[in-house]
Amino acid sequence: MSRLMHVASGPYAPPVPARELTAVSADGARLHVEVHGPEGAPPVVLAHGWTCSTAFWAAQIRDLAADHRVIAYDQRGHGRSPASPACSADALADDLEAVLAATLTPGEKAVLAGHSMGGMTLMAAAGRARFREHAAAVLLCSTGSSRLVAESLVVPMRAGRPRTWLTRKILGSRAPLGPVTPLARRILKYGTMGPASAPAMVEACARIVHACPRRVRYAWSQVLDTLDLDHGVRELSMPTAVVVGTADRLTPAVHARGLVAALPHCVGATELPGLGHMTPVEAPELVTGRIRELVSTYVRIGLKEGA
Repeated sequence: MSRLMHVASGPYAPPVPARELTAVSADGARLHVEVHGPEGAPPVVLAHGWTCSTAFWAAQIRDLAADHRVIAYDQRGHGRSPASPACSADALADDLEAVLAATLTPGEKAVLAGHSMGGMTLMAAAGRARFREHAAAVLLCSTGSSRLVAESLVVPMRAGRPRTWLTRKILGSRAPLGPVTPLARRILKYGTMGPASAPAMVEACARIVHACPRRVRYAWSQVLDTLDLDHGVRELSMPTAVVVGTADRLTPAVHARGLVAALPHCVGATELPGLGHMTPVEAPELVTGRIRELVSTYVRIGLKEGA
C-alpha cells in the first residue's frame, strides 16, 4: 500500500511545499519536514496525530501559507518518515525538538499546533528547553493527556473494564486496514468523525489513515494505551488554546475539559457541536482561525519586544 495514499486534487489535496528537508532526531530517526509560505513570515509548526501525515493539515497549510511560514512534519513511521523501533512519548518529544532545531533560528518564536497524538507530542516536549525557547503559544486539537483507552467512546458500552478491554482490542488491532472501501469509510466515519461529515471529507481522512503501515499503527497504539502526560500539561506555561468536537469518540470532551482545568495559562476552550475527532479537517476555518489569532496575539508581540 502506498505510504502517500492521499487525495490528489481538490480542497483536501496537500499543497506543494516551498522546500523539504530531513530532521534527524536524538536516536538517529529521520523525519520528513515540509516548509510552506514565505521565508521571514511568522512561523507555525504543525504536529499531526496517530496514523496521519502532513496531508492531514492540507486546509491549514493552504490558508496559512499565504502570510505565514508553515512547518509540518511526518511523525516517525508516518507519511515519508521511516519507521523506527523506538516508539515512546520521549521519542515524540525528541522528534519535535529536532524539527524545531532544523527549521527555526535561535530564540525564534512560533505557534505550535498539535492534533491528537500531535497534541500529546507538545505535552511530552513541554518541559524541554528547546520547546520552551520556541513556543510562543500552543493549540491543542482533539487530544488528551492520559486514560485514553478508558475514556474512549468508540465502543458504545457503559464505562468499565469490559469496555476498556474491548476498546484496547479494537484500537490495538494488528489487522491490516486494507483498501478504502464503502465499509471502511463507514467505520472510519463512525469512529473518528461527526455524523454530518461530507463524503469527500471522510474519503480524504480514510485515505490518509489507511496509508499508515500496519506495524506503525500497532506500535503507536501500544504507546497511547499507557500514556500519562498529566505532568506535561502542567508544564505548558505558555498561552494555550483547546479545541474539541462534542461527538469525538476517540478523545471525548472530558479530556479537553481536564486540559483546560490543568493548564497554567489557558486562553480559550472551544467545543464544536456535532463534530468528531478530526477537527482540523471537519472545522478547517475555525482551527485555522485559532492559529491565526494565536500568531497575531503572541508571535508578533514577541517579535516587537525582541527587536
